[in-house]
Amino acid sequence: MLFLHPSLLALLHLITHFTTKPVVCEREKKERKSVMGTICVPLIICMITLVHLLIKTTQLSTPPPLPILPLPTYSQLKWQKREIIMFLHFGVNTFTDSEWGTGHESPSIFNPSNLNTSQWADVADQTGISLMILTAKHHDGFCLWPSKYTDHSVAKSPWMAGKGDVVREFIDAAVARGIDTGLYLSPWDRHDRRYGRTLDYNEFYLAQLQELLKKSTSVKEIWFDGAKGSNAPNMTYFFDEWFAIVEELQSSINIFSDAGPGVRWVGNENGFAGTTSWSTINRSALSIGSDTTLGYLNSGDPKGTNWLPPECDVSIRPGWFWHKSEKPKSLKKLLEIYYKSVGRNCVMLLNVPPNTTGLVSEDDIGRLKEFRGAINRIFSTNLAQNCLIEVSSERGGKGEGFGAYNMLDSDDLWTYWAPKDQGKHDHWIEIKARNIGEKVRFNVVRIQEAIGLGQRIKRHEVYVDGIRIVKETTVGHKRLHRLKNGVVHGYIVKILITESRGLPLVSSIGLHYDPFWQPKQNVSMNE
Repeated sequence: MLFLHPSLLALLHLITHFTTKPVVCEREKKERKSVMGTICVPLIICMITLVHLLIKTTQLSTPPPLPILPLPTYSQLKWQKREIIMFLHFGVNTFTDSEWGTGHESPSIFNPSNLNTSQWADVADQTGISLMILTAKHHDGFCLWPSKYTDHSVAKSPWMAGKGDVVREFIDAAVARGIDTGLYLSPWDRHDRRYGRTLDYNEFYLAQLQELLKKSTSVKEIWFDGAKGSNAPNMTYFFDEWFAIVEELQSSINIFSDAGPGVRWVGNENGFAGTTSWSTINRSALSIGSDTTLGYLNSGDPKGTNWLPPECDVSIRPGWFWHKSEKPKSLKKLLEIYYKSVGRNCVMLLNVPPNTTGLVSEDDIGRLKEFRGAINRIFSTNLAQNCLIEVSSERGGKGEGFGAYNMLDSDDLWTYWAPKDQGKHDHWIEIKARNIGEKVRFNVVRIQEAIGLGQRIKRHEVYVDGIRIVKETTVGHKRLHRLKNGVVHGYIVKILITESRGLPLVSSIGLHYDPFWQPKQNVSMNE
């Protein structure tokens, strides 16, 4: 049965009235002919227009492409978009000028004169950091909260007459500023005598884990590592039981370890990911504390069955704990780490250790602010916004919601350019200078995938006026190419995707100028 729009029915009724009503006299015949000549043609035109609009409005939109498994969880997506998070190594090592404590330190040495966790949270807030992770217990076994399962804690220290709780103050200060928290509870405990007795120690560790996770529902990351001295007793950790308790007590948390299950270690403490960096990997091939899979951790696996993105841990100083003799890394070094972590599909976990007074040092605060200011300066302007964007094709055709304009909006996750399925043909994006004679001047290329539907791009290249300047592999959430030869000038920048898992889905692109990166003289692509 054919259903017509009411407007069409009205038009048809009017035309039918004039064409089918019997003619009474010659005068009425002439009048009808005049009326028909006046209104019939416009009515027919209107009817055709309405039919066209009706057909157009009844066409169904082209659906998005199917995702390619595995996919990130909500918690993993939120974690990925943080880009830079903060680590705070603090404990008895801060007062003994050491990195690994012995476990025999007297709690009396822990006595910060001006501990202020609000200052820590203010530093994070002022430098755009939305997650802070505290070493609640390091390898020495000293607990920054009054644990009822050990005598090696702040309860035995002179700080606040043994009534203090650093973890509690840390969480309260962060939450008050809208900052999420994370905790590190070292599996290796050099103080507790149960260490080495598998069942006894695992029960002890699990009890402390529950103490910590019941302090707050805002814990968004928990850190487990496999660090252990070569002479330490043999120990089997019940990681599966630990992880199950974590997920039971916290509704939205990422578990970090060499094997996840939420976030994986990148395989080094330099903050550098591999030039190939997949968020996918096979957890079954990983072992916590083993050094045989470092390369695999660093690069990931395009055939991996688990979504387990890499986190790059690195300290702002040479050591992890504060030492009077050390100074923070230079801005140049921090930017290099940023490009090799965040710019390679990772999150940068930057350690900023409080000093013996219990405060983040002014030198470190200054460098952090300088670092954040530099990132904002580099990426606040996207030169591609003023250019014309052309693509090889659009899924469903123009106007179907998968166009090039999606790569320039503020959503770098759920709006994206999707090409037509063209078999083995390459897909490309061209960024063209809008005005003849005006070249684009930049030294950083940014590409981002819509990872909510899976990581896809295996290989890609970048050309400026026909000259290749980049030949690389993965993209992921964010790929930053800081050009080796420095600033280039060109009319057409072409991003060529030569291999992908299914259709590539590009959520955002950018051309940026980094004034802190000047390795060589400027290069013109047409000179």
